[in-house]
Amino acid sequence: MMKENAIKTGCYINRELSWLKFNERVLEEADDEGNPLCERLSFLSIFQSNLDEFFMVRVGSLHDMQFLKKEVRDNKTNLTPGQQIEKILKTAEEMSRRKDQTYENLMKLLERQGIRIVNYGYLEDGEKKQLERYFEQEIMPLLSTIIVGKKQPFPFLKNGGLYAVAVLETRSDKAKLGIIPCISNVFDRLIPIAGRSGSFILAEELILHFLPMVFDKYRVVEKSVIRITRNADIDADGIYDEDLDYREHMEEVVKQRRKLSPVRLEMTRTLDTGITERLCRLLELKQEQVFVSQSPLDLSFLFKIQDELRSRQDLFYEKRVPQESALIDREKPVAEQALEHDILLSYPFESIKPFLRLLHEAAADPKVVSIRMTLYRLAKDSKVVEALVEAAENGKQVDVLVELKARFDEENNIAWSRTLEAAGCHVIYGLDGYKVHSKLCLITRREENRIEYITQIGTGNYNEKTARLYTDLCLITGKTSIGLEALEVFRTLSLGETVAETNSLLVAPRCLQNKVIERIEREIQEVRQGRDAYLGFKINSLTDKKIIDKLIEASQAGVTIEMIVRGICCLQPGIKGFTDRIRVVSIVGRYLEHSRIYIFGRGDREEIYISSADFMTRNTVRRVEVAAPIEDEQMKMQLKEMFGLMFSDNVKARELLPDGTYRKVEKGDTPLNSQETLFQMAYESAAAKMKLPADEMGR
Repeated sequence: MMKENAIKTGCYINRELSWLKFNERVLEEADDEGNPLCERLSFLSIFQSNLDEFFMVRVGSLHDMQFLKKEVRDNKTNLTPGQQIEKILKTAEEMSRRKDQTYENLMKLLERQGIRIVNYGYLEDGEKKQLERYFEQEIMPLLSTIIVGKKQPFPFLKNGGLYAVAVLETRSDKAKLGIIPCISNVFDRLIPIAGRSGSFILAEELILHFLPMVFDKYRVVEKSVIRITRNADIDADGIYDEDLDYREHMEEVVKQRRKLSPVRLEMTRTLDTGITERLCRLLELKQEQVFVSQSPLDLSFLFKIQDELRSRQDLFYEKRVPQESALIDREKPVAEQALEHDILLSYPFESIKPFLRLLHEAAADPKVVSIRMTLYRLAKDSKVVEALVEAAENGKQVDVLVELKARFDEENNIAWSRTLEAAGCHVIYGLDGYKVHSKLCLITRREENRIEYITQIGTGNYNEKTARLYTDLCLITGKTSIGLEALEVFRTLSLGETVAETNSLLVAPRCLQNKVIERIEREIQEVRQGRDAYLGFKINSLTDKKIIDKLIEASQAGVTIEMIVRGICCLQPGIKGFTDRIRVVSIVGRYLEHSRIYIFGRGDREEIYISSADFMTRNTVRRVEVAAPIEDEQMKMQLKEMFGLMFSDNVKARELLPDGTYRKVEKGDTPLNSQETLFQMAYESAAAKMKLPADEMGR
C-alpha cells in the first residue's frame, strides 16, 4: 500500500509550479517565429503582467501563510509554503533570464523595421546635447527627489512603480540612497531622439543617466532602476467591518492593497552587495527575492511601439471579425427566437451582438417584467450596463448582483454599481464567504395568461472587449425548466443563500462538484459493465483534489479521458496504472482559451454542459457558479466538433507528458490551428446564410 501511495503521489503537480509552466507557454509564443512580430511583443508583455499578478496574489498568499506560521501543506504534493516559495523563486529566476533573451531578440527584429530603443552611451555628441537640454527643461523640474537619511526615512514605493536609485557619497558622509520616481503622467516614457526617426530612449534610462545632475552635491557611486511588487492578497470578508457600507469597505480594501508588504524587488543593474542587503532590510525582503533583469522592468511601452507600426499589417495578425450566428434571424426579436429554439453563440468567432440586442429589446419590451443578472467583470464602456439602465428607466424591475470582490476589477465594479443604483436598479453585492462568478441572466415576460423565461448562461464575462479576445460560449434558451432553476438561483442570492438542489443546472457551491463526481462514477460503472466509457473536459484550470482523485479512479477503471486544460493542471497524466488513460493538452494562441465544456459519456447517455466553473476548489465549493446542459442535438454536435478540433490542434497545442513537461504536438502533414479553423468555419457559416463568398465576411 505504501508503495502504491508513493507512486500515486507522482500523479499530482503543485498548483504554483503548474501555473509557471503555463506562463512559460505564453513566453514561447513571444519566441515563436510563426507569430507576427508585433504580436510577439504582446505575448512578451502579457508574460510579464501575468508574472506580476502571480507574485502579487499567489506568492503574496504563501508569504502570508509563512508570516502567520501557518504550515498549511499543499494537499497534492505536501509542500510547505516555504518550500513552494523556494521552488517558485528558482523557477522565476530561470524564466527571467529567458525573458531577457527573448526581449533582446525582439529588439533586434524591431531594428530591421526601423524601431530602436537606444542606449545613451551609443548616441552622437549632438544627440546627447539635445537630450541633456530636454532633460533639464522637460523632465528635471518635474522630478521628486528623496535622499534617505536620519531626517528622511525610506519612502513608500508604489506597487509596480519604476524608481531610479543612486548610491550617493560626499567626503564627509557615508553612502546615502537617493530615490526618484521615474513614471509620470506629465512626460512620456518613450522619448524620441531628434533626427533619428523611430529611435527612442526610455525615460527611466534618461533619468538614470543624469542622476549626477540631479544629485549635484554628491558623487553617484552606483545606480539602478528598481521596481517593487507588493502582496495584493487581501481577505476582503475577513477584515469586513459591519459598521461600514460594503461598497465603502471594498474601496478601503483597494486602498489597503496598494500598501501591503513587498514580495519581490527587481533591478536593472547589480548593486554592491551591501547596498542590496540594505534595500532588502528596508523592504523586509530576502536576497532570494531580488531579481536582476537585463530588459526593462515594465514592458507596457511595447504596446506604444506597436502603435508606431500599426500601418504595417504584415507585422500583426490577419484581421478577424466576429460573425453573426447562422442561428440568428435579424428580422425577428432575439427573445422570440429563443422561445422557439435554443441559441448557442461561440465567441470570438461569433458576435456578442445578438445577446446585447436581446438585452436592449427586453429593456423596451412592454411584456418584460424583470431582468436579473450577475455581473463579475465588465468593459470600461459597458453596453450591458447601458441596457440595464435603459430597462430600469423604462420601469422594469432590474435586479443585479455586482461582485465587488472581482480581483483588480473592484474599482470598476464599484463605479458601475453606483451607475446602476442611480438608474433605479436593485443592486446587491454578493454573499458572505463566496464570490458570485456565475454568468447568468434571466428575463421574465408576461404573455397573456402565462409567464415566459428567457435565460442566458455563459462561460465568460459580460464584457464586449474580451468577447473579441477570449473564446467563450453563450447559451440563450426559452426552456421553462431552466428558467425556473435560474429564478431559484436569484431568489437564494437575494436572501444571501445558495441553491441546495437542482435538476437541470449544476450550481456551485452545493450542486456542482458532487454532481460532476456522480457522473464520473457513472462512467466508471459503465466500463465495469464492459461498455465503452468516456469523459471530455475543456477547462482553464484543474486543482480540485476530489475531482482529480475521481479522475484517477476512472482512469484506473479504464475510462477514456480527454482534457483540454489551458493553465494550471495539478493532475499528471500518463502514469502507468494510474493515469495512463488520461491525455491532457493545453492551447495557447491568438485568443485566450476561456470556454468550459463538460462531456459525460457517449451515445444515449451522453450529457454536455457549458459552464462558468473550472475544476478548482475555489470554483466548485467557494463560489456561485452555473453549468447549463446542452440538449439540442445539433448544438451537441457543434460542441463535440469544436472539442475534437481543439483536441486535435497541432499548431498551438502542447501535450502534458508523464515527466511533467509540455511538448508541442507534432504537426505532421496537415497543420491544424483550431482557433483559425473555427473562425474560418464561422465565416463560411455566415457566408452561406447571406449567400456571399466566405472571404468577404472578414472585411
